[in-house]
Amino acid sequence: MERKQFQLGDVVQMKKPHPCGTNEMEIIRMGMDIRIKCVGCKHSVLIPRLKFEKNMKKVLRSKEENEAGGGSELT
Repeated sequence: MERKQFQLGDVVQMKKPHPCGTNEMEIIRMGMDIRIKCVGCKHSVLIPRLKFEKNMKKVLRSKEENEAGGGSELT
């Protein structure tokens, strides 16, 4: 099975929702442990990488997509 691809700044969907009701999390730190921040209530949690990879469903919004398509300039 192929490893899931994700990077710093991505918003991912988790299998189980956070107690606040949303299951969207933003990756804010990567290493052996991964720190994720809830998009709904802004609470952050540090979990081991293997547990994160097991509980992550998919990447909803990539950091690259947000930088490339989300920026609008004011003139």
